Amino acid sequence: MGSYRWVVLAVATVTQASAAFFVQGLGALGVLLQRELGLSAAQLGLLMSAAQLVPLAGLLVAGELLDRYGERWVVGAGAGLVGAALLTGTLAPGYAALLVVLLLAGAGYSTVQPGGSKSVAAWFDSSRRGVAMGVRQAGLPLGAALASASLPAVGAAFGWRATLGAGGVVALAGAVLFAATYRPPPASDRKTGTADDRKSGSRRSLLWNTALACGVALIAVQCGIGLLTVLHLHDKAGLSPARAALVLVAAQGAGVAGRILLAALSDRRRTRNRQSVVTVSMLAVLGALILLMTPAGWSPIVATAAFVWLGFFGIGWYGPWVALVTEAAPPGRTGFALGLAMAVNQVAIVLVPPVLGLLRDTSGGFVAPWGLLAALIAAALVTQMARTTGGGVPRSRSRTRTTSLDPRPGGR
Repeated sequence: MGSYRWVVLAVATVTQASAAFFVQGLGALGVLLQRELGLSAAQLGLLMSAAQLVPLAGLLVAGELLDRYGERWVVGAGAGLVGAALLTGTLAPGYAALLVVLLLAGAGYSTVQPGGSKSVAAWFDSSRRGVAMGVRQAGLPLGAALASASLPAVGAAFGWRATLGAGGVVALAGAVLFAATYRPPPASDRKTGTADDRKSGSRRSLLWNTALACGVALIAVQCGIGLLTVLHLHDKAGLSPARAALVLVAAQGAGVAGRILLAALSDRRRTRNRQSVVTVSMLAVLGALILLMTPAGWSPIVATAAFVWLGFFGIGWYGPWVALVTEAAPPGRTGFALGLAMAVNQVAIVLVPPVLGLLRDTSGGFVAPWGLLAALIAAALVTQMARTTGGGVPRSRSRTRTTSLDPRPGGR
């Protein structure tokens, strides 16, 4: 069964890419949707948030279902719902109906993200979990890149409704593949972590708190990349919508590479090194955001380089982060821990796009939205420094106060 884990990894990655395909491609459709539906940047941001609203609660429910019933049918059914909703969306008469369709798709997607992560964590031990999780998490920017490369052409040729049909077919294919292929590991082969992974309660609490602070800030940047890249390059750098979409494809491709390479780097010393990789990613992102706020960010060459850099670090951070959350989870509660952490991130995913779009509309430029994201990253860095000393050793207060990730009596 040792070789089957690589099959599990491949299937989980493809399912992630297929379920995320349409929603992650919305940014590349921004100019088309604004033209055909008469949308403002704020309305476009709200459209992107619609698919992320239900997972605020859905991720918590999905985590419990995964711990109770396993990954195969929970993930398969969720991805199937994404596909069915998008295919129904081909009949949507306009903007309001499209919002409802994306709400339904978000309900299905709630199971895919934590379910795929849990399936990989079950098959890989901590010595390889980072790179495996990075490959699996690369499915999201991979789906986004493929969507950004193909959906604008589909929309230009057949209209915006045809893009929903394409997304629905892709999502259903991923659902069938996962349900037909995935099997859980035998009980004797389940990867529960090494002795080095089974830290004290205070250590887990520290990892949890720092992971949440970093995750919220970085997921906000990821939303900004999806929403603002094409608009910034078109409005400020003078690129055509097609060329701007290609830069977004390149940034998402860099994110695919980042999720794998940064996660592989984090495996070298596992938990402690995962924190360092996430911190370096935040610093790299902060530099690119500041650059985009200056007149240099209006240059096509400089802006393109900045967005590819942002893609590598601003999307690539997710693999090490998910592995960090997995290793902070109580034994037997991986699904719940992943669902809760991703639900916290989901708050930013829902709120950030319309806020960024509103800032763009009201300010008439991009300094305000990029500045907000830079402020969030800076705040997360300060929070992390305040909570850790000596590269991740808990402060004296942290030794006596713990945060339970388990809602059951006793917390563990």
